[in-house]
Amino acid sequence: MARRRMLFRSSHSTMIEIFSSTRLRALATVVSIAFASTTVAAQQSGSTNPPPGPADQPGPVIQLSLGDAARLAARQSAVALGARLRADEAQARVRERRADLLPNLNSYVQEAGRTFNTSTLGIDFPATPGNPPLFDPKGQVEGPVNTLDVRGRIEQNLLDFGAIGRVRQAQAQARSSNAEADATAEQAATVATNAYVRAMRADADLRARQADTLLATDLLRIAQSQLQAGTGVGLDVTRARAQLAATRAALIASRNGRDHAHLDLLRSLALPLGTDVALTDSLSPAATGEAIPDEATLVAQALRNRPDLIAEEQRIQAAKQGLSAIKAERLPSLGLVADDGVIGKNGAKMLNTYTWGLQVTLPIFDGFKREARVQEQQSVVKEAEIRRRDLEQQAQVDVRGALLDIANTREQVDAAAERLRLAEQEVTQARDRFNAGVAGNADVVNASLALTASRTLVNDAETAYQLARVSLARAIGSVTTIR
Repeated sequence: MARRRMLFRSSHSTMIEIFSSTRLRALATVVSIAFASTTVAAQQSGSTNPPPGPADQPGPVIQLSLGDAARLAARQSAVALGARLRADEAQARVRERRADLLPNLNSYVQEAGRTFNTSTLGIDFPATPGNPPLFDPKGQVEGPVNTLDVRGRIEQNLLDFGAIGRVRQAQAQARSSNAEADATAEQAATVATNAYVRAMRADADLRARQADTLLATDLLRIAQSQLQAGTGVGLDVTRARAQLAATRAALIASRNGRDHAHLDLLRSLALPLGTDVALTDSLSPAATGEAIPDEATLVAQALRNRPDLIAEEQRIQAAKQGLSAIKAERLPSLGLVADDGVIGKNGAKMLNTYTWGLQVTLPIFDGFKREARVQEQQSVVKEAEIRRRDLEQQAQVDVRGALLDIANTREQVDAAAERLRLAEQEVTQARDRFNAGVAGNADVVNASLALTASRTLVNDAETAYQLARVSLARAIGSVTTIR
């Protein structure tokens, strides 16, 4: 009887399992059919909607290095493009000044009629004996006199030293504008590289906070398992939860900082703000081993290649050319004027006439206006020379300061790396003690806080080193060639 009851229970249990399995399979089949029907219906109803536009499609990811960011900003940032347009404007002014040395040709057709008072001719026409006067001595109106004049005219400065000087001044100003455009592009590249370094710093900080969160999560798991096993206390769980909440808050803030840093980078590169950029460089301590030339070589390179120094030198040359152009206005100039055409009362009878002439102009006195302009331009030249000397000194200061920063940040990177190594070791030892149950998790939490600070310190040191590299490149005028 007992055996019969056991067989019944076994058969009943088996039947329940089979029935449950059958019901589950049937339920899964129904859900699958319903999901498929819903999907097909959604696709059919959505087929009437327009296809997604370009804004709905994710764009390609741009792989961007530090040097790529510098060159991209120098090429397409708003300030760089504006400076290049100003250089084009200066080049157009060269053509404008050169027009003073080229022939000025024009033509015109004039049809006119006039009447006049004979008494205003200035000529008396005496009457012959026995005849009345030709015109009324008190004057009379004659006309109209109609004329049709078709004529071409040419004006040419054969020799004008002032105009030649102004052309040379415009050419020097165009070279100065080109140099200023290069200097502006270098500044834009500097802004972009600094933004790139800050974006790298934000990415590294986000990775560090993610690692902190993983560590805090693992610590909470261990505390909870020990509490369930009866070897831990509730205080350890509470402390672990508080640590996890703090790391999550730091992670949220770090993610927001990363997003802001990438927005600033896109802005400095004049890229659409929705562009997805992947930074191919990172804050790497291995980069601190690169060789740096000696100070004298770098100073000489800065004085030779810095775009702002080149632009200032070109401004000096433009000011000197302007001074020469003003002085050349005191010299005589020679010009040619000629016209040729046909004239008559109407188109039926037209006769050819012409006029030509040479004109020599010699300035004598203009109320000392030219002398005042000379004095003004001399002051402009002296001011530009003072700015150049100041820039040369500033270039030397920039080079030396960047070298000091590089040396200092290299040491900071090494010290921060050593501190990080010890902090990781401290966390490992504290976790081992906590896992063994010989200590609470207070030591682990304290070690985790020290590890978080060490990771932040490493990021700060490596960021300072990368910014020092950018400062050195800017000091010697080679930001667009940075690697």
